[in-house]
Amino acid sequence: MAITLEQIDAWRNVASESQHLEFKEAKNQYNATKLYRYCVAIANEGGGHLVLGMADKPPRKIVGTRAFENIIDITTKLFRTLGFRVDIDEVQHNDGRVLVFNIPARPKGTAYHIEGSYLMRSGEDLVSMSEDRLREIFAEGNRSPTFESQVALPNTSAENIVSLLDTQSYFELIQMPYPAERVGVIDRFTREKLIQKNGSHFDITNLGALLFAKNLEEFDGLSRKAVRVTTYEGNNKLNTKRDITGNKGYALGFLGLIDYIESQLPANEVIGKALREAVPMYPQIAIRELVANALIHQDLDSKGNSVSIDIYDNRIEISNYGIPCIETNRFIDEYQSRNEKLADLMRRLRICEEKGSGIDKVITHVEAFQLPPPDIRAGQLRTVVTLYAYKEFSEMDRSAKLRACYQHCVLRYILGEKMTNQSLRERLGLQSRQSDIASRIVGLAVDEGMIKLEDPDSTSRRYAKYIPFWA
Repeated sequence: MAITLEQIDAWRNVASESQHLEFKEAKNQYNATKLYRYCVAIANEGGGHLVLGMADKPPRKIVGTRAFENIIDITTKLFRTLGFRVDIDEVQHNDGRVLVFNIPARPKGTAYHIEGSYLMRSGEDLVSMSEDRLREIFAEGNRSPTFESQVALPNTSAENIVSLLDTQSYFELIQMPYPAERVGVIDRFTREKLIQKNGSHFDITNLGALLFAKNLEEFDGLSRKAVRVTTYEGNNKLNTKRDITGNKGYALGFLGLIDYIESQLPANEVIGKALREAVPMYPQIAIRELVANALIHQDLDSKGNSVSIDIYDNRIEISNYGIPCIETNRFIDEYQSRNEKLADLMRRLRICEEKGSGIDKVITHVEAFQLPPPDIRAGQLRTVVTLYAYKEFSEMDRSAKLRACYQHCVLRYILGEKMTNQSLRERLGLQSRQSDIASRIVGLAVDEGMIKLEDPDSTSRRYAKYIPFWA
């Protein structure tokens, strides 16, 4: 139903703004990014209205707005950016033009985000949702078992289990002796919830098949969860050199997957004292952790979507279907997985690092290799992490320099240290005479709200120390 003049006048008399109603003057223009963020936050709060052209303080005078004069254009941009429809009413009030954005409530069990930020209202501010609140939303009306607990193959015999699953590899990875009798294998796999008892037979769970299947194609619905690795010639997708999809369970095939990825990567050549020597372009631990993270954090409930690794001459992109549960700029210091059983077992199998310590190791080794900072992006459907090959500092663009500054600042902070001009110069490979360059980058990062002074009252910039914006 279209918004009427009577509704506009009624809103002018409300006591205050609420989680469902927001007023902005926006006389001449309104920032599109702010609009997107408010739409996400209000949708997450159950829907409501954002009104432009009205003062936000009583008596809420109509001031009129010239923002978003092309209604069709901004409606299209909202849908493309947010993934949900926001209807707009243009009301010609006697005192000026009023725009009303009619924001729908989020679907049950779903939280909207913008660039990885799950937003909600907190007083007059927009803030990221807490982990507890996100868990509450994702659990709404969801009484079905998790993907890991669902059955991949029902009603099979103990003999068939050891035929389909590589039970030997499990005991090798967990560093335990292989049981002398099959009953010991079955008991251990049952306790790990890799299989479950079904009368006189057993069901193989998705968790068991995903990790230890000798061939994922033996399990309906899981073959599309296999990892795909595509190698391209050059820096774009025009020419494909190789395109393979694995068929082994994640735990069983992980080391082979990492070895294959490394075999597809170009190497840097350095000159030693007497001989030329090929060195890896990327630190192995970075590739290992990012691939493991993609497996752990993927949206397993999505159909027909797998983890993808795309290798180019100048970068490697590792992506998984699903948007993260936390903001991408908090990956270094926070952790939350939607597949806790899978994550827990992969950690105990020593496939990935302990909880919350993976991305900081990636950044540490990227800095040691003097590589550009990884780029972590959350789209509407996939999360993509890009590792870049070596570049001279002068070849890095503004966003990469700022990203390097922020990531370095966070890394120092979680290690109990603080970022300084000197530490940033060392990270970027700058000489001491180039401290003014480091200072400019720090200043830009402060202006962008990415970092802040540890002591805001300090007047010394030479000895200043910096911490992340959230610290």
